[in-house]
This record gives sequence, structure tokens and C-alpha cells, in this order.
Amino acid sequence: MGLVRLGFGRQHLCLLKRSFLLLKLTAVVFAVLLFCEFLIYYLVIFQCDWPEVKTAAHGSGQKTLKAMFLADTHLLGEVRGHWLDKLRREWQMERAFQTALWLLQPEVVFILGDIFDEGKWSSSQGWADDVRRFQKIFRHPQHVQLKVVAGNHDIGFHYQMSTYKIKRFEKVFNPERLFSWKGINFVLVNSVALEGDGCHLCSEAERELIEISHKLNCSREHFPLYRSSDANCSGEDAAPLEERGIPFKERYDVLSQEASQKLLWWLRPRLILSGHTHSACEVLHGAGVPEISVPSFSWRNRNNPSFIMGSMTPTEYALAKCYLPYEDTVLVTYCVAAGFLVVLMLVHSGLLVSPFLFGWNLLRKFKTT
Repeated sequence: MGLVRLGFGRQHLCLLKRSFLLLKLTAVVFAVLLFCEFLIYYLVIFQCDWPEVKTAAHGSGQKTLKAMFLADTHLLGEVRGHWLDKLRREWQMERAFQTALWLLQPEVVFILGDIFDEGKWSSSQGWADDVRRFQKIFRHPQHVQLKVVAGNHDIGFHYQMSTYKIKRFEKVFNPERLFSWKGINFVLVNSVALEGDGCHLCSEAERELIEISHKLNCSREHFPLYRSSDANCSGEDAAPLEERGIPFKERYDVLSQEASQKLLWWLRPRLILSGHTHSACEVLHGAGVPEISVPSFSWRNRNNPSFIMGSMTPTEYALAKCYLPYEDTVLVTYCVAAGFLVVLMLVHSGLLVSPFLFGWNLLRKFKTT
């Protein structure tokens, strides 16, 4: 009878140990997932602050507009989009965007082109699915304005662009060529149409720009204005050193010199923000007009995505950059957690001595000697 009770007691103890191990494993997995998929976005974006304009808005009677600029989200489509890649990168962008909305409370958000990765060739069903996912990821309260600029991956380069693709894009996003708020004017330029070859779509785009050119203070577009390369760009989110000296192709990487000069002449902007290159850069055009290239918002295009925060009045502006969590930080955290779980299971199975027990025995041995 005593042997039966002893055997039952050992089985009960073994069951308790297994349950305790399972509880510890579950707690570690839950904590790591919570940190990597939720908390890290709050911890990183919480460090970002809106910049202050030189002339305080309350002192001049001007209201400050809080604008957020991001670029090149590249939502994957049905052709090149692996389901795991979609899930990982789109979850990253959704958490980053929703966290930024909650913490920073912008009034308007601009996405500077290449919303989709396959818009230039997607089918009607593929396009509808991409739009549905975009609207889920970048959902926003009604009081927040969302303005979108078409990119080459949305409607195709000049030789791929068609009236059908442009109308399909405009039906969903209803892009305004001229957007004004709090006395600040923005123009959203379809720079893909600025080929300068006199095609119907190009002529229409130029005509629209000429019609509003006398009202503009700032411009927002997708393609950067002409520059020979990224050789003069710097910063941790600039293009890699080995790529900065590679010459840009006009009408592919940047606008042509002719189209750039036309935009500067027609719009006479005080600030230009663009996307397309996936990397950061700041250049001066003409009489000192700054152009800021906004890096990609997606881990798919860079390890350290970011967005621009702008505080703007009709006469002044101030910009700041807000970085998102680095992808390798999340991956390293998962690898460390996986290693810890393996050690925990090996210790439980007796294949590895507990580090704490090993340290205690080593300390006792040291004291006895």
C-alpha cells in the first residue's frame, strides 16, 4: 500500500512539474509576443515629439497644422506577395500607423506614392483585395484627413500608365490636386505623368498644374525632383554607402531636369516632400528650395523605416523624423527568447544543469576550498 501511495505521489509531482513548465513556457511566449508585436511600437514612437515652428502660432494668430508624411508602403499583391511576407510587413505597418495616430494625434496624413506593389498590373479582383487591406491597415478617425499621391507601382510608369488605371486609383482615393487647410496650400502631383512627351495624360496633368500654380505654397509628390545621385545624402536612413554614388536615371529614379524646372517655376514651393527611393535625402533646388525624400514606411524596403512629422503655419514650418522599431531588434528579441525556451526545456528534462544550481554549487565549492 505504501509503494502504491509513493508511486502515486511521484506521478503527481511529475505532473505538477510539467504543468509548471508549461505555465512558464506560456508566460514567456506571451510576454515576448506582447512586447514585439504591440509594446515596442509604443515605446519607440512615444519618444517622438512634434517640432515647434520658429514663430509661435499663438503669438502670431496663426494656427499650427500637424501633418504626418510617409511613403512607399508597397502592400504586396496576389502575384509576388507571399502570405507570410504580407502578414508580417502589413502587421508592422498597421501597428506603427495606429500607434502613431493614437500617440501623436496628427490632423492630416500624406502617403507619398507606391501605396501598392502591384497596382500597375493587378486584376480587378486583386485590386479590390489590395484596397480592402489598405483601408484596414490605414483606418483613421473621421477628423483625421488622409491624402494619397499616386506612384509608379500604383498606376505604372509612363509607358504602363493608362486612363483606366488612373481612374481606378482616383475612384478609391479621390486625390485632390490642391488641398488647403489652416491657410496652408498643398499640391499633390502625379509626377509619373510629367514625362514631357505631349501625351494626352501628360498634357492634362500639366494643364491642371498651370491652373493652380498661382495659389500654391508647398508641393507634395512621388518622384523626387532631378538630382544626379544620392552622393550628397547622409544619415542613418540614407541609401547604403555603396549605392549613393550610382547615377539616377531620369524619368525612372527621378524626374527629368526639364520637368523639375517646370515644377519649380509653376509651383514656386517653399518645401517639397517626395518618396520613391525608399531612403532619406535632403537637397536644395534653385534658390534654396528644400526637398526631403521620405524613407519607406515598410520593413520590406528597409530595416529602419520612419516618417516625417511637420508642424506648419502659412508662413513657417518645422520638420522632425520619427523612427519605427528596427526589424532586426524584433528578430533578435525572438531569437533570444527562443534560446531561453530551449534552455528551460533542457533543464527540465535533466539534459542541462540549471544555471542557478550550477552557480550555487560552484559557490559552495569555492567556499569549502
